[in-house]
Amino acid sequence: MKKIKFGSTDLEVSAVILGCMRMNKAADPVRVIETAVEQGINFFDHADIYSKGECEEVFRDALKQTNIKREDLVIQSKCGIVPGVMFDFSKEHIIEAVEGSLKRLGTDYLDALLLHRPDALVEPDEVAEAFNQLEKEGKVRHFGVSNQNPSQIELLKTAVKQPLIANQLQFGIMHTGMIDQGIHVNMKDDRSVDHDGGLIEYSRINQMTIQAWSPYQYGFFEGVFIDSPKFPELNKKLKELAQRYKTTPTGLASAWILRHPANMQVIAGTMNEQRIKEIAEAADVVLTREDWYSIYLAAGNDLP
Repeated sequence: MKKIKFGSTDLEVSAVILGCMRMNKAADPVRVIETAVEQGINFFDHADIYSKGECEEVFRDALKQTNIKREDLVIQSKCGIVPGVMFDFSKEHIIEAVEGSLKRLGTDYLDALLLHRPDALVEPDEVAEAFNQLEKEGKVRHFGVSNQNPSQIELLKTAVKQPLIANQLQFGIMHTGMIDQGIHVNMKDDRSVDHDGGLIEYSRINQMTIQAWSPYQYGFFEGVFIDSPKFPELNKKLKELAQRYKTTPTGLASAWILRHPANMQVIAGTMNEQRIKEIAEAADVVLTREDWYSIYLAAGNDLP
């Protein structure tokens, strides 16, 4: 399993993250966790809102039934969303959310805490106070954000002193906005529009690890593009190259993300043990530049 440095830290993490949003739907959560670890995945991503906390509880109970040591895992959770009501980055909410996650996960600390989507009413000083308290108490070791642009991150940095080492963003073969603009610089077509403020470049300059969520989806949870009749050219190309690289289309879609020099992580949300193996094995596949671009073009993109 390919390992990368987690942001600006010396912490080595797996290039593939097991996303635990569906952990409560797993047929055998114990084997899901064991399979991930057997394949070299040491990073597990949670959020307090996933099934109202049930996913964290299922993970805790399943982990207790294994021989896996807590210190061998990197456990991350996210907070800040009050579903259907608001986003909340207040000091009180952040601390309360972390306390809840720690209890549900059955651990004394989180390796990483991410702020889950931007709060329009954010007060950086409040976030800083929460982070300082959680770090001082040993409850959170590293901090980051999710779905935030460079200006929002810079705003947090006016008060937050801890390095923000990760940004969880939707990215994949069928969600390429972050790289389209860079390719179409100085053009006037739709892909030249900068929606995100140069997130890829900003992340690389500031040593922030991009964690690619929904890497196999198109649109916003509209469906999986792999084997979808909506994308015949892309799937033809994926099957062709999967044979050459001795992997699967799903594995190749993962390798496509990991080929980017930004040293991203792929969040695999599957609870299927065989699929976990496919994705983990593909983390070591290195696409040629020509093959990487051929997939980009097969997905319906173009070059200036």
